[in-house]
Amino acid sequence: MSISAHALNRATLARQLLLGREPLDVEDGLRRVVALQAQQPASPYIALWNRLSGFDPAGLDTALAGRRAVKATLMRLTLHAVHAEDYRAFREAMEPTLRGSRLGDSRFTASGLTVDTTTALVADLLHYAEQPRTVAELGGRLRARLGAPMEPAAQRMLRQYAPLWHAPTGGPWSFGTRPSYVAADTRPVLAEPDVAAGSLRTLIRRYLEGFGPASVADMAQFALVQRARVRTALTALAGELEQLEGPDGTVMYDLPGAPRPAEDTPAPPRLMAMWDSTLLAYADRSRVVPPAYRKHVTRVNGDVLPTLLVDGYVAGVWRAVDGGIEATAFHPLPGRVWEGLAAEARSLMSLLATRDPRVYGRYDHWWTKGLPGAETRLLPGD
Repeated sequence: MSISAHALNRATLARQLLLGREPLDVEDGLRRVVALQAQQPASPYIALWNRLSGFDPAGLDTALAGRRAVKATLMRLTLHAVHAEDYRAFREAMEPTLRGSRLGDSRFTASGLTVDTTTALVADLLHYAEQPRTVAELGGRLRARLGAPMEPAAQRMLRQYAPLWHAPTGGPWSFGTRPSYVAADTRPVLAEPDVAAGSLRTLIRRYLEGFGPASVADMAQFALVQRARVRTALTALAGELEQLEGPDGTVMYDLPGAPRPAEDTPAPPRLMAMWDSTLLAYADRSRVVPPAYRKHVTRVNGDVLPTLLVDGYVAGVWRAVDGGIEATAFHPLPGRVWEGLAAEARSLMSLLATRDPRVYGRYDHWWTKGLPGAETRLLPGD
């Protein structure tokens, strides 16, 4: 069975709740979409606003405060918001990648710590962080244990490797610029290859639920794990998955019965969050981002700008300004699309009004430097 590029796009939109907002609470919504990139504190909120009908940001505040939704270093070695029930398997699946990239980083190895010392330090940090701790407090604890200060870069590597969750610190989006950490409630098993292999199979199944169908390269990109590990996991899952032929002949994997809408299914316009996972979950990002626009959206330093999604594909970028949303389209859009975007802007500005009306304002320099656009409009907030 084959599947077209357009049908792959619609499958992604369906699983990411972007064909129509669903009447789910925050926790169920988070489980459905699997993982939301969260290095920018506002992004999980805007991502869920795009996906859930009647979304109340207080619901995500409550889930994060109650540790039912958690923010931690996971896939692609970056911060994600996931449901607490998914955290352990995801972290165990990521163990070889995190261990190699963080404990194997030259900035960490220069500290001279041995494997045994590092294992003891992680255990001690988790005990110490049974209640939220600031970066300074964790640094003080490490200094007390080691008898000398640890270099800030090495400390950062250790914090990112250890199974720590970001603890809410307040501010408009639960997290501010000064992070605080707390030990994970559900402790993953570390440095056990068999555990990591089993949990990678769980991660792949969950990934396909939220982002499938997908290729080996897509799965490896999503988690930033070696393709050989993905292939081994797929061999073990062979009886549970279907295989499809992708548009270029690539083998695609999927869960039987997972949503695959017709390729002509209408897709409403959306104002997507910065670093929205839908744009980043694939090796072949043309599923959602036209190749000609990729460099406009993903900047040279890795910033992924907030985008206009039109008919399921990135068609421009947006930013919050005084008076509304400034939308820049990379190609001409028909009037009905601008009307849909204007309705989205009014809803988004209502969300932002009591939180952060100039959300993402620190990234305005990308607009100052210039972005190509066929048309720019101010979409009023009222």
